[in-house]
Amino acid sequence: MKYKTSNKNLDDLKSLISVLPDKPGIYQFFDDTNTIIYIGKAKNLKKRVSSYFSKNHEYRKTAILVRNIRDIKHMVVETEQDALLLENNLIKKYQPRYNIRLKDDKSYPWICVKNEPFPRVFKTRNLIKDGSKYFGPYTSIYTVRTLLELFKSEYKLRTCNYHLSQENIKKGKFKVCLEYHIGNCYGPCEGFQSEEKYNEGIEDIVNILKGNISGVIAHLENKMDEMAQQLQFEEALKIKEKYDSLKRYQSRSTVVSPNITDVDVFTIDEDEKFAYINYLKIIKGAIIQTFTLEIRKTLNESTEDLLLAGIVDIRQKIFSNAKEILVPVRLANVFDDIRFVIPKRGEKRSLLELSQRNAKYYRLEKDKQIVLKNPRVREERILKTIQKDLQLSELPKRIECFDNSNLQGTNPVAACVVFKNAKPFKKEYRHFNIKTVEGPNDFASMEEVVYRRYKRQLEEGKELPQLIVIDGGKGQLSSAVSALDKLNLRGKITIIGIAKRLEEIYFPGDSVPIYINKNSESLKIIQHLRDEAHRFGITFHRNKRSNTFINSELNSIGGIGEKTMQKLIKDFKSVKHIKELTESQLANSIGKAKAKLVYQHFHS
Repeated sequence: MKYKTSNKNLDDLKSLISVLPDKPGIYQFFDDTNTIIYIGKAKNLKKRVSSYFSKNHEYRKTAILVRNIRDIKHMVVETEQDALLLENNLIKKYQPRYNIRLKDDKSYPWICVKNEPFPRVFKTRNLIKDGSKYFGPYTSIYTVRTLLELFKSEYKLRTCNYHLSQENIKKGKFKVCLEYHIGNCYGPCEGFQSEEKYNEGIEDIVNILKGNISGVIAHLENKMDEMAQQLQFEEALKIKEKYDSLKRYQSRSTVVSPNITDVDVFTIDEDEKFAYINYLKIIKGAIIQTFTLEIRKTLNESTEDLLLAGIVDIRQKIFSNAKEILVPVRLANVFDDIRFVIPKRGEKRSLLELSQRNAKYYRLEKDKQIVLKNPRVREERILKTIQKDLQLSELPKRIECFDNSNLQGTNPVAACVVFKNAKPFKKEYRHFNIKTVEGPNDFASMEEVVYRRYKRQLEEGKELPQLIVIDGGKGQLSSAVSALDKLNLRGKITIIGIAKRLEEIYFPGDSVPIYINKNSESLKIIQHLRDEAHRFGITFHRNKRSNTFINSELNSIGGIGEKTMQKLIKDFKSVKHIKELTESQLANSIGKAKAKLVYQHFHS
């Protein structure tokens, strides 16, 4: 389907387009409030901008964009590469409505090497353009902490924020702090460490952060040998500690191949609304950094345009100097000093596939988070899982579960719990006293309760469940099915039994149970139903036994009637408490004559 791109100001806009140069640059579209609504780049400004008005567009959003354009401004640059970089920076600055949205990275930490005498090295989330060096962003705060702890312990960096100029140090403006006294700092603030010596450590740190760990390790190895030859064993031991720490850190890096060095890898995974650009940085044969950028689509941008935008944005953030970039699709090579490569086989192909998996896993994790944050989506997913596992004809939006409860055959009761959309719906829980069954007979009790429950539901025109769960094996299930038969409900409601021992699921008429995966959400919901029914039934049963016991004990007191017993329980809560009261305390509740009878019964 094609969408018309009519614009009331078309004549005015064509006059603006007619004077556009045939040169690379960026263009800006403004709406009637003089707000930038789109920024684009072009190898040829006149051709690119003209294309918006010379045809009907496939996508509705693009047609709407064109209808809203009231003014066009442009900027000419030297090369297409300059246009790409300028477009990226302007999009981030103005965030136009119809441009892709680059996710803000403020949540990710960086490591900063401060531009100052005796530079500090610290974690930050704010990038300040003051000449300092920033390394990152790091997706793992654990990695940042590990590196900073390594630098602090091995290079004894200062943590104070003094301005340690040579002039201030010579004037003695500062005094060493506790960090110096406990051995965490060499005290450059009082001139105990030269700037040259301090900067040797900073140089090592910068190389480590750039990924050149092997060079630092080789340097330390030579230094260690040199100290040992000069019989400076204590110094050699200190260097060895740094050497061992770096070797351990290096071993945690993912080594891919010593033959691959200084390479960037970019891949893309996308859905309808977002694109996810994964980046791997390879230095000296090891993956030293990985990062995934999230881009929100707006105008049905092509995969190539999204990937190129992601590459520009990420490389600006991480200050990459790699001359070779591995990519999964062919891109317009707008960079003068960079080569895009699509590897077909070998180690580089494996690297590309690893990056692609990272992008995919990031997207799947985002989808999972969306599901967790949206209860309705989660509920529907769980219900569909139950429907699939139990082969139900419809979604089990309402599930009811039954459980019998008795102790040595006394006070038989039953419980029915209700789940709506896979969650307990407590106001519809129901208790049942067994009326027609004498003695402990679970099967007959189950048949009675299921029959009474759904006979009433039918008579009152209330909602029936899509699934009934019976707490018990084949016997209880058969009894429940008999009740449904009497009500002509068999086949209209799915009914299953769950046996406690091995969590077996039984279906009517099938002697062989099924076993649902123990990690399945279906089994967890069924277990939750069963446990809720058991808890609810046991509570009712205990209360009933307790009331029976109380009544039987007070009933045995001659001259005490039902109203007096209720008054005693209401005032004193329990028989135990009543036994402990004096005759006068009882008289305050039920009068002197009855108080005397109760007191004598418990204290004769």
